[in-house]
Amino acid sequence: MKTTKIEWTDKTWNPVTGCSKMSAGCVNCYAEVMARRLQAMGQDKYKNGFGLTLHEDVLGEPLQWKKPHTIFVCSMSDLFHHDVPDEFIGKVMSIIVMTPQHHYQLLTKRAERLAEYFTNHPIPENVWLGVTIENQSSKIRMEHLRKLNASVRFLSCEPLLEDLGELDLENIDWVIVGGESGTSARQMKEEWVLSVKEQTEIQGSAFFFKQWGMWGSDGIKRNKHENGKLLRGKTYQKMPLQKRELTFPKNDQQTDIR
Repeated sequence: MKTTKIEWTDKTWNPVTGCSKMSAGCVNCYAEVMARRLQAMGQDKYKNGFGLTLHEDVLGEPLQWKKPHTIFVCSMSDLFHHDVPDEFIGKVMSIIVMTPQHHYQLLTKRAERLAEYFTNHPIPENVWLGVTIENQSSKIRMEHLRKLNASVRFLSCEPLLEDLGELDLENIDWVIVGGESGTSARQMKEEWVLSVKEQTEIQGSAFFFKQWGMWGSDGIKRNKHENGKLLRGKTYQKMPLQKRELTFPKNDQQTDIR
């Protein structure tokens, strides 16, 4: 059962909430707005607002979900934030290994720490690893991602803030593109989206266009629901293949999760 409005997943799991801004894509952070709203509503989980908080009490949530789900981990934070200890990340990984019926999507802007952590720890086979690429200066994050032997490696180009230019999508399975929401949203142009789409088609990555956000394809600002998710009159929402043949030797630490 889908329990989130995020179109490319069906559940969220937030053992960490809160974050800090680090790049252009963080300027109008949806999670910060939502966290402060929930704080104002008196929800105990968000009593610290958008201050980074670890939630040991929700670590076991996925153990209760018997049916298979695709789960976005830390939709309200970044698991690889520098204030999240390796020990806590390890606890999250332990739950992931214990629930092989689920696929877990880990998305970060902190690609260097992502690579550092998984250089020293095994990657569970049911983990999808992703990095956010919002502008050209953030493309370096791909270099850290593509070296990791995850079953799915993906990019989230949301919010897409400029033309990304030429993309090397080697070892990138899936690319999500979306425009920004909120009253201060920055405009995404159709030619930027089409450029990404064409490059995914040429290089064999799955392309998922999530939404236009507050600015339509016609350059007019309006409610994001009115702008919708059509690109040149069609919906493009492909999902990646969920398993990749592992390329590392079977006795390598990257594949030994037991």
